[in-house]
Amino acid sequence: MSHTALLGLLAETSIHAGAGQMATAIDLPIQREAHTGWPVIFGSAVKGALRARAEEQKVDWLFSVFGPDVGNAHEHAGALLVGDARLLLLPVRSLTGHFKWVTCPALLKRFAADAKRLELTAFSIDLPFDLLADDTVLLPQLTKTHVLYLEEFQFNTAERDFSAIIPVLAKLMGRDDAEAILNKQLVLVNDDRFNHLAQFATPVNPHICIDNATKTVKPGALWYEETLPPDTLLYVALHAQSARMKGSNQSAAEVLKHVTTELFQRPYLQLGGNETVGMGWCKVSIQTVTGKE
Repeated sequence: MSHTALLGLLAETSIHAGAGQMATAIDLPIQREAHTGWPVIFGSAVKGALRARAEEQKVDWLFSVFGPDVGNAHEHAGALLVGDARLLLLPVRSLTGHFKWVTCPALLKRFAADAKRLELTAFSIDLPFDLLADDTVLLPQLTKTHVLYLEEFQFNTAERDFSAIIPVLAKLMGRDDAEAILNKQLVLVNDDRFNHLAQFATPVNPHICIDNATKTVKPGALWYEETLPPDTLLYVALHAQSARMKGSNQSAAEVLKHVTTELFQRPYLQLGGNETVGMGWCKVSIQTVTGKE
């Protein structure tokens, strides 16, 4: 039996998982995959957030699951393998209505491959879609105008059967109304068009620093910070192994249960920086091999 799980992460506030300071127009950009440019939260940051949550709960299995403290890191490795938080749905503003959840065939194919590797057969999906033109998007339900605007782009619309995809996405979102909302707001664009939206449709916010004495902006204290917007949907692959800590005999199944059952009595996780201003909160949906939370 494979001791694996998927964490669905639906952002409820903006997320800034930073890539460090850059000498570009955006001083503090978000983390991105090198080969695609798509937003991502690297596995080290996700594992750190999971570990911080375990530390807050003062669990007795912290070191066996996540490994020892930094000073003792040479003693043994942790038993939980944490993947990157990969993008699945990107919320994009639309001039023809409420925002849209945008995805593309490449994202869906990668998710299907990840689910197959984790032996999560309940998340197997087929993609019965032809290649898309740059000016066409696919919808579960056609709009009255047959035209859709995403950011500054105008698209023609076509209707397709998303019945094999929407239930899978809805499970990862962890919302009771997810299927109904996705039927209205899900949009499939081609890979190249999605690449542009993923690069340039993320929020960039200006920040300033106030001088406490004068209550005015400090000279030169202006910077721009990029974030992932609320309602972004990501997923994380988890793989558990038997504990390596000396004196521990925890099996891989027990390690996985610690995380999927005990760690999320409240189904929320805070990722990235700017925690003190309420950023980074995600609703967590846990999916195991059995397909149950």
